Amino acid sequence: MANEDKKDFNAMLHDNKDMPKIQTITDQKSIEKYGGDKMYFAPPIDYDKVMRRIPYGKVITLGEIREYFAKLNEADFTEPITAGIFASIAAWASYQRSENETPYWRTLKANGELNPKYPGGIEAQKEKLEAEGHTIIKKGRTNIRYFVKDYSDVLFELNRT
Repeated sequence: MANEDKKDFNAMLHDNKDMPKIQTITDQKSIEKYGGDKMYFAPPIDYDKVMRRIPYGKVITLGEIREYFAKLNEADFTEPITAGIFASIAAWASYQRSENETPYWRTLKANGELNPKYPGGIEAQKEKLEAEGHTIIKKGRTNIRYFVKDYSDVLFELNRT
């Protein structure tokens, strides 16, 4: 995202954009990739609600959140592009509030990767995660990326409650 200082992310967080909804897809490659044709779209506020549930010392991946939404709504999968955008909106909305913080830094990308699109980028997320006892590892030489070491050992399990 760009021009974060000029956007009202809390307004964006509460704009449901005609979601939630389920859409049937017909593209065969996508059906094969995602394992079905029922695609769920969750509104931004739902990502925020789930991200708030992740306790101190635990983490979750966006993929886990997407799987949770799909199961909860009897869909084959949750749409991945809006998922990433809406998680970032939740992060920036929290950053813009003076209270009622969402612990967005605990929501990781696939394989435990840190998200450079969160407020303050990798450094801020790394600092917050390390303060909660996580070890951050660096991978790559040219395309450097950062991951929570052994993230699967501290994954928070979402259930239907």
